[in-house]
Amino acid sequence: MAYLEMTDLGGYQCFDHEACKAAGADKAAEYRFNDPFPHVVVDDFLDPDLLRRVAAEFPDSTGHDYFDRSQERLKFQFRPDQCEGPASRILFAELNSRAFLTFLTQMTGIRGLIPDPYHAGAGLHETRRGGHLGVHADFPFHAGMKVERRLNLLIYLNEDWAPEYGGALELWDRGMQQARHSVLPEFGRAVIFSTDRDTFHGHPEPLTCPEGRSRRSIATYYYTAMGEDPRGIERSTDFRVRPGTGDKTDWRMRLQNLKSDWMPPILQRRHRQPLEPVPMPVPNEAEAPVGPAAASPAR
Repeated sequence: MAYLEMTDLGGYQCFDHEACKAAGADKAAEYRFNDPFPHVVVDDFLDPDLLRRVAAEFPDSTGHDYFDRSQERLKFQFRPDQCEGPASRILFAELNSRAFLTFLTQMTGIRGLIPDPYHAGAGLHETRRGGHLGVHADFPFHAGMKVERRLNLLIYLNEDWAPEYGGALELWDRGMQQARHSVLPEFGRAVIFSTDRDTFHGHPEPLTCPEGRSRRSIATYYYTAMGEDPRGIERSTDFRVRPGTGDKTDWRMRLQNLKSDWMPPILQRRHRQPLEPVPMPVPNEAEAPVGPAAASPAR
């Protein structure tokens, strides 16, 4: 039985508002007091038949652009509008619904949550064998909607995923000294966590799954209103180096984030170099993937 059941309205499946409200309240204490930052891991989160239909509709990544740099490799992203199957479209619509936002609010205590109809950085994610995602804190602002990122939801689509394949989501302490939790990306498992400047997470070791397998997940993000960013320079995804590893620092993005944190706003406005324009679904240059043969980020 799924943790969150959906009602079939004759071909359209949807969440029930009151059921979502009760389910969120049931997880509130666990979520808010988990270490190293507020989060919850829920197995059998949604109907497995629905998730299998989404997995069957997963777009073929052959020939598509992907992230390929020291901090993230062989990672593909597909927005919901790039998914042709009905199950995928229905699920993303419901994950942005009032009922599901009520579930998140009851669990986290965060009021006024806003979904992202543009799915900036969200959608269906895939990482192939040999790929990884370095430990990082997510971009904090949605440049297009002028809202602040507050929550991440991940739902995994990997059936029969063996521990030796790797790909476990690591949740690191705020001082970046050690991973406090390691969550295997098993089918039907959901991870929901608060996003802040020191909620560090990732799956930093290269995947060792067999050829033909990949790490697949559903990702959606949620925001609250904040108005204009007073700092002037937009912060980016903040990748971090794990102690005692060969991880590489992204100095360009670190410098941008330092300017955002410490330079007075008036100087930022006078002296900053503007970011290159990017499509709406990509919040900043650091989030743009590259093509297999491209020498610079694709737009």
